Amino acid sequence: MNDKFTTAGKDVLVEIVKLAQKRKMEGEKGGWKEFLKGYDTLLGASMSDPARRTPQVLRAFLDTFKKGEDLKFFAKVMECHSNRELVKEQTNSTDVESPQERLVRLTLEHPQYPIEYSFPSFKEDWIVTKHRKKFKETRSSKLLAVDCEMVLCDDGNEALVKVCIVDENLEVILHEFVKPNRVVVDYRTQITGVSAEDLDGVTCSLADIQTKVKKIISRGSILVGHSLSNDLKALKIDHARVIDTSYVFKLGHDSTKRKPSLNDLCKFVLDYELRKKGDPHNCVDDACAAMKLVLAKIKHGFDKNMPVVQDDVPESENRKLLIHRIPEDLPSEELGQIIPGDFTIEIKAKKGHGGKYSAVATFKTLQEALSTYDKLQGVEEKDSSGRSQKPVSVQLKSGSTAIICVRKMTFDEPDVKVSTKRPYPTEIDVDDSKRLKTEKTPEAEHIVDHVKEIKRLNDLLSKRDEEIASLHKIVAALTRKQGL
Repeated sequence: MNDKFTTAGKDVLVEIVKLAQKRKMEGEKGGWKEFLKGYDTLLGASMSDPARRTPQVLRAFLDTFKKGEDLKFFAKVMECHSNRELVKEQTNSTDVESPQERLVRLTLEHPQYPIEYSFPSFKEDWIVTKHRKKFKETRSSKLLAVDCEMVLCDDGNEALVKVCIVDENLEVILHEFVKPNRVVVDYRTQITGVSAEDLDGVTCSLADIQTKVKKIISRGSILVGHSLSNDLKALKIDHARVIDTSYVFKLGHDSTKRKPSLNDLCKFVLDYELRKKGDPHNCVDDACAAMKLVLAKIKHGFDKNMPVVQDDVPESENRKLLIHRIPEDLPSEELGQIIPGDFTIEIKAKKGHGGKYSAVATFKTLQEALSTYDKLQGVEEKDSSGRSQKPVSVQLKSGSTAIICVRKMTFDEPDVKVSTKRPYPTEIDVDDSKRLKTEKTPEAEHIVDHVKEIKRLNDLLSKRDEEIASLHKIVAALTRKQGL
């Protein structure tokens, strides 16, 4: 095992140590932080991020594990990484990467993949489908979508109770109930749609389902699913070639912090509602939805960031754009000449002071609203509530130039939440002192403000980079002094 750690790259070592932390694993010298306290008398556990430690320190920690089960787990993580690298090598080895292989690669390259797909498949009740290194031309490229439902058992763990597999034509290949081998304490009927009566007379076991699934996915088929790792854990099947729809669609500016829900993806990509709020899941519907998403991704791309649809926001609001700071001498009928797209206009409010009013443009779909917003010429900014908006320059009949703002009704950032204390706002109340006034060159003032802010942020980043560089020098010096 030590030889494997010696040849492993730093990224693999960091991955294994982070997983050991997450699982609260302890070697002969304790857990990661406890090990650092004894191993590094100068810094101790003050620099506990594995990514900031040298490979020598990471290997020294992993060498403290002697239990067979721990070593098997580490070996499985390294195998997982090896499979991922092998798939990437094979997809990159051809002149043209197929759309299916590209989505497999995107799944394998996702930051959450090593954590969520590192299964304990070394255990006896798991099945591992081997990834073939040779005879690539004989490997199947067919897509199969999988969805499972799980119940809660008396030991606190989940057990598979229902499984469905559909092919690219949305034909159901497998749809069966599974009898858990433990006592069920919660069927979660409101989520799973499964009750105790549904299992009356069911004799199919997990081992039976594993055998059936293994036959279906033979010759390296690509499994498709939303948060597919949960379904594979329930099936206790480790399969290398997967496409996870929660990974391959971009969400906001940082898809690593929050994954889109299947229902939101259906709304944004497929323009339909998978299920009403509060309705139970349906295995066939969910498997078909995942397959439709992958087929749409292959056909159309959908590489733009998907907006974070807030549960607090009524669905009808997501198809709207708020237009505010509109001068009174600009008729609402002329907004259609300024803003592209097919929409209806509703006047929301007229302000007695400042001579401004607001309006809402309602589109047929969320995609049309976002497409129109993307086409607008303007430097994107955030309003006081954190929503994205663009200032748009318009020429008035008087000959002067004015700036109106077009704002999204959804948030781009996953960490911005809508207050539940008041209804979702349809306009912005802005003090006169914060309004953009109609002047000869308002665009110039707007650009100057942005340039100043960018300069300030760049200065802060430069200072931070200098601090980080100094810390790295200190760490390197201490490391050489200890002979690591």
